[in-house]
Amino acid sequence: MGLFDNLFGGVAGEQQFGPQEGFAGVLLCASACDGHIADEEVSSLVTTLARMKLYQNMTGQRFNSMMDKLLGVLKRGGPEKLLEKVVPVLPPELRETAFANACDIVLADGVVEDAEKEFINKLMSQLGIAGDRALTIVDVMIVKNRG
Repeated sequence: MGLFDNLFGGVAGEQQFGPQEGFAGVLLCASACDGHIADEEVSSLVTTLARMKLYQNMTGQRFNSMMDKLLGVLKRGGPEKLLEKVVPVLPPELRETAFANACDIVLADGVVEDAEKEFINKLMSQLGIAGDRALTIVDVMIVKNRG
Protein backbone atom coordinates (compact mmCIF):
# COMPACT_ATOMS: atom_id res chain seq x y z
CA MET A 1 0.00 0.00 0.00
CA GLY A 2 1.37 3.40 -1.01
CA LEU A 3 1.48 6.70 0.81
CA PHE A 4 -1.71 8.01 -0.77
CA ASP A 5 -3.51 4.73 -0.06
CA ASN A 6 -2.74 5.23 3.62
CA LEU A 7 -3.96 8.81 3.55
CA PHE A 8 -7.05 8.43 1.41
CA GLY A 9 -8.12 4.86 2.01
CA GLY A 10 -7.08 3.23 -1.27
CA VAL A 11 -8.66 -0.05 -2.26
CA ALA A 12 -9.16 -1.21 1.31
CA GLY A 13 -11.05 1.99 2.10
CA GLU A 14 -13.49 1.88 -0.81
CA GLN A 15 -17.02 2.61 0.28
CA GLN A 16 -19.40 -0.30 0.06
CA PHE A 17 -22.37 -0.12 -2.23
CA GLY A 18 -25.90 -0.82 -1.05
CA PRO A 19 -29.27 -1.30 -2.77
CA GLN A 20 -29.57 2.40 -3.67
CA GLU A 21 -26.19 2.42 -5.40
CA GLY A 22 -27.01 -0.94 -6.98
CA PHE A 23 -30.18 0.28 -8.65
CA ALA A 24 -28.81 3.67 -9.67
CA GLY A 25 -25.61 2.04 -10.90
CA VAL A 26 -27.47 -0.30 -13.24
CA LEU A 27 -29.33 2.66 -14.74
CA LEU A 28 -26.12 4.67 -15.04
CA CYS A 29 -24.51 1.76 -16.88
CA ALA A 30 -27.48 1.65 -19.25
CA SER A 31 -27.00 5.35 -19.92
CA ALA A 32 -23.28 4.99 -20.62
CA CYS A 33 -23.11 1.59 -22.34
CA ASP A 34 -22.79 3.10 -25.82
CA GLY A 35 -19.89 5.35 -24.88
CA HIS A 36 -21.85 8.53 -24.22
CA ILE A 37 -24.71 9.64 -22.02
CA ALA A 38 -27.51 11.39 -23.91
CA ASP A 39 -29.58 14.12 -22.27
CA GLU A 40 -32.71 11.99 -22.67
CA GLU A 41 -31.01 9.14 -20.81
CA VAL A 42 -30.00 11.39 -17.91
CA SER A 43 -33.50 12.79 -17.70
CA SER A 44 -35.02 9.31 -17.66
CA LEU A 45 -32.55 8.13 -15.00
CA VAL A 46 -33.21 11.06 -12.67
CA THR A 47 -36.98 10.86 -13.13
CA THR A 48 -36.98 7.14 -12.42
CA LEU A 49 -34.92 7.42 -9.26
CA ALA A 50 -36.85 10.44 -7.98
CA ARG A 51 -40.16 8.57 -8.00
CA MET A 52 -38.89 5.44 -6.24
CA LYS A 53 -39.47 4.70 -2.55
CA LEU A 54 -35.87 3.49 -2.39
CA TYR A 55 -34.68 7.12 -2.67
CA GLN A 56 -37.55 8.81 -0.85
CA ASN A 57 -35.60 9.69 2.30
CA MET A 58 -32.32 10.48 0.55
CA THR A 59 -31.20 14.10 0.84
CA GLY A 60 -30.02 15.95 -2.24
CA GLN A 61 -26.50 16.00 -0.87
CA ARG A 62 -26.51 12.24 -0.25
CA PHE A 63 -27.96 11.62 -3.73
CA ASN A 64 -25.26 13.75 -5.36
CA SER A 65 -22.58 11.98 -3.32
CA MET A 66 -23.91 8.60 -4.41
CA MET A 67 -23.97 9.63 -8.06
CA ASP A 68 -20.44 11.07 -7.81
CA LYS A 69 -19.23 7.77 -6.37
CA LEU A 70 -20.92 5.79 -9.16
CA LEU A 71 -19.63 8.16 -11.84
CA GLY A 72 -16.12 7.78 -10.44
CA VAL A 73 -16.24 4.01 -10.87
CA LEU A 74 -17.76 4.45 -14.34
CA LYS A 75 -15.01 6.85 -15.42
CA ARG A 76 -12.23 4.64 -14.07
CA GLY A 77 -13.49 1.26 -15.27
CA GLY A 78 -16.36 1.75 -17.67
CA PRO A 79 -19.85 0.28 -17.47
CA GLU A 80 -18.52 -3.28 -17.11
CA LYS A 81 -16.62 -2.45 -13.92
CA LEU A 82 -19.52 -0.50 -12.45
CA LEU A 83 -21.95 -3.30 -13.27
CA GLU A 84 -19.60 -5.77 -11.59
CA LYS A 85 -19.86 -3.74 -8.38
CA VAL A 86 -23.58 -2.94 -8.38
CA VAL A 87 -25.29 -6.16 -9.51
CA PRO A 88 -24.35 -8.12 -6.37
CA VAL A 89 -25.94 -5.49 -4.07
CA LEU A 90 -29.14 -5.16 -6.09
CA PRO A 91 -31.90 -6.91 -4.12
CA PRO A 92 -33.52 -9.82 -5.99
CA GLU A 93 -36.95 -8.15 -5.84
CA LEU A 94 -35.57 -5.13 -7.74
CA ARG A 95 -33.74 -6.98 -10.51
CA GLU A 96 -36.62 -7.07 -13.00
CA THR A 97 -37.44 -3.47 -12.13
CA ALA A 98 -33.84 -2.43 -12.77
CA PHE A 99 -33.82 -4.36 -16.05
CA ALA A 100 -37.06 -2.74 -17.23
CA ASN A 101 -35.80 0.74 -16.37
CA ALA A 102 -32.44 0.04 -18.01
CA CYS A 103 -34.30 -0.93 -21.19
CA ASP A 104 -36.34 2.26 -20.90
CA ILE A 105 -33.17 4.34 -20.65
CA VAL A 106 -31.56 2.60 -23.63
CA LEU A 107 -34.69 3.36 -25.64
CA ALA A 108 -34.99 6.97 -24.38
CA ASP A 109 -32.99 8.57 -27.20
CA GLY A 110 -34.87 6.64 -29.89
CA VAL A 111 -31.84 4.73 -31.17
CA VAL A 112 -30.61 1.33 -29.99
CA GLU A 113 -26.99 0.87 -30.97
CA ASP A 114 -25.17 -2.47 -31.08
CA ALA A 115 -23.34 -1.67 -27.83
CA GLU A 116 -26.69 -1.05 -26.15
CA LYS A 117 -28.11 -4.34 -27.44
CA GLU A 118 -25.03 -6.14 -26.14
CA PHE A 119 -25.38 -4.40 -22.77
CA ILE A 120 -29.04 -5.42 -22.40
CA ASN A 121 -28.14 -9.05 -23.18
CA LYS A 122 -25.33 -9.02 -20.62
CA LEU A 123 -27.52 -7.32 -18.04
CA MET A 124 -30.24 -9.92 -18.53
CA SER A 125 -27.72 -12.65 -17.85
CA GLN A 126 -26.04 -10.95 -14.89
CA LEU A 127 -29.39 -10.22 -13.24
CA GLY A 128 -30.54 -13.80 -13.79
CA ILE A 129 -33.62 -12.85 -15.82
CA ALA A 130 -35.03 -15.63 -18.00
CA GLY A 131 -34.98 -14.96 -21.75
CA ASP A 132 -38.75 -15.13 -22.21
CA ARG A 133 -39.33 -12.78 -19.27
CA ALA A 134 -36.68 -10.35 -20.59
CA LEU A 135 -38.31 -10.42 -24.03
CA THR A 136 -41.66 -9.50 -22.50
CA ILE A 137 -40.07 -6.62 -20.59
CA VAL A 138 -38.27 -5.34 -23.70
CA ASP A 139 -41.49 -5.58 -25.74
CA VAL A 140 -43.37 -3.50 -23.17
CA MET A 141 -40.61 -0.87 -23.07
CA ILE A 142 -40.63 -0.64 -26.88
CA VAL A 143 -44.38 -0.03 -26.81
CA LYS A 144 -43.94 2.53 -24.02
CA ASN A 145 -41.35 4.47 -26.01
CA ARG A 146 -43.18 4.60 -29.36
CA GLY A 147 -44.02 8.00 -30.70
